[in-house]
Amino acid sequence: MTYPAALETFAKLEPGDRVEVTHEVRVGFRTWYTKTVGTIVGKDRRRHSLHFNRNFDDKVYSDILILRRDDGELTTVTLDEFSELRKV
Repeated sequence: MTYPAALETFAKLEPGDRVEVTHEVRVGFRTWYTKTVGTIVGKDRRRHSLHFNRNFDDKVYSDILILRRDDGELTTVTLDEFSELRKV
């Protein structure tokens, strides 16, 4: 799934939908995949300032999902170009 396709799926999601998010994690030369499955509690586009020495009015956003996992745990997932989002 491409990142634009994941964002299109993200736009159509509603609280109560069940989703599966697969993340590609890279650290150095190592790469592995992890899956998060849960029910959407909320979704948001949050502004953050993770970047160093940016212009004061430069706006940076992340698309996030707040999920309730099967064991009741709440978790926040940030979507990026390495995420695959699928409605279950």
